[in-house]
Amino acid sequence: MHSLAKLQKQQVGLRLPIYLIEQIDEFTKEYNLNRTDIIIESIKSYIDKQELQKQYNEFNDACNELKDILDNPEKIDNLQTLDELLDEL
Repeated sequence: MHSLAKLQKQQVGLRLPIYLIEQIDEFTKEYNLNRTDIIIESIKSYIDKQELQKQYNEFNDACNELKDILDNPEKIDNLQTLDELLDEL
């Protein structure tokens, strides 16, 4: 949850292609929202998607490292416990 200070809004200026503004305006009519609400939700959705992709990539990298270790037992010789293996990942 964000603090009250972080929920305050600050005005920013940006330039958007006309076709994008037209699409935003279609949504404003269809969903009874204003441009700001649509742009905020779009940005939040984009950021959430990027964060999820980053987590997926990190998890995928860890799985690949584990597979490499399991496929090459000589790499595991230096690790004495499962905790050490997990720490290594």
